Amino acid sequence: MNFKRIEVPYIGVFRRLPSVSAVVLPAILLLVVSLRPAIAEDKPIAIGLDADFSGNAPQSGESIRRGMLLAIAEINESGGVLGRKLELVRRDNRGIPARGIDNLDELVKLDNLVAVVGGLHSPVMLSQLDTIHDHELVFFSAWAAATPVVANGRDPNFVFRVSVRDEYAGGFLIRTAMDRGFKSPGLLLWKSGWGQSNERAMSSAMVEHGVRSAGTEWFNATENDLSDQIDRLKKAGADVIMLVANPDEGLAAIRAMASLPKDERLPIISHWGITGNDFYHMDPYSIASVDLSFLQTFSFYNPPFPDRAKALFDAYCATFRSCSSKADVISPVGTAHAYDIVKIVARAIEQAGTTERTAVRDALEHLGRYDGLVRTYDPPFSPVDHDALDVADFQIARFGPRGEILPVSVGATR
Repeated sequence: MNFKRIEVPYIGVFRRLPSVSAVVLPAILLLVVSLRPAIAEDKPIAIGLDADFSGNAPQSGESIRRGMLLAIAEINESGGVLGRKLELVRRDNRGIPARGIDNLDELVKLDNLVAVVGGLHSPVMLSQLDTIHDHELVFFSAWAAATPVVANGRDPNFVFRVSVRDEYAGGFLIRTAMDRGFKSPGLLLWKSGWGQSNERAMSSAMVEHGVRSAGTEWFNATENDLSDQIDRLKKAGADVIMLVANPDEGLAAIRAMASLPKDERLPIISHWGITGNDFYHMDPYSIASVDLSFLQTFSFYNPPFPDRAKALFDAYCATFRSCSSKADVISPVGTAHAYDIVKIVARAIEQAGTTERTAVRDALEHLGRYDGLVRTYDPPFSPVDHDALDVADFQIARFGPRGEILPVSVGATR
């Protein structure tokens, strides 16, 4: 069909009948304008995701995306929220703060955006705090743990977290070292806002428990040899290394330790940043040569609510390829946290009765009980506490023989 041949006669008609066009055209425009609110209300409700998909922790972003998609699918199959479907809008920050800011500036232009979920990197989120609050953007941390991400001094505070808070994690990791009989931890930390957050938390915990610190050594992003830092901590009397690193620099620490004679190697107790990529398969030999354990919050091997976990695991394997066992779930904490976040956001929208972001923010502080995957949130948040998890949700894990993340409680011991 030749559309140009149809358009020309109509244009000609209006030109020949100006009195008709003067009435008809404004009426058509008025009808279109009047339909715009209805059209907007039919659009899906957008939840953004700003995470690392191509930097040094791309598995973290993908794991969060999967958890969000699984929750969105469940909600949409049940009729959506306020009669509207949910949709995921993804951005890749590559772990670069400037990109994270640009991504938020893009996302807030979406007229159907209600919230954004952030990924692993605390430095990215710390850089985004002004943007988040300038735009009154409801924002969730699904992984980043630096205490000031949430304890940011803003009122009202638009940042919420379903993840670890370093103020709690530092004490937990030091107590883990103490429980294993270590007397002099040495801190090996990434020189960043995340590392600084952990330095404060661990140092405070050591003072509280009367533990002697062997000192702190720092490293920069992209450093590929941490032998000197480890050597200085050993000479200062460290009997265990407390590591705060992302995958690439974490591997540099593991390789430096594995290169030492076996009787000179120190155990490493790590924060969970190393699990933001397929860490074990980056160098299985070196990792197997070191006494390595690390922080986690959730595992399909010992979930707090087995029935809920099984339902999600079955949906996971039905949705994503190459999934035949629990070992195939990549970075499970990211998936679990993100799944609960989307469910919590949906409840807040329903309670607010609107997708207007300030109303959703207020509803998040007064949700009441929610039976989630990671825990029973009773409630998830309050006006004075935007952290949904605490030390009761923490556990220590190790890598199994296939690189699977196994909680120590289910047999991942040395």
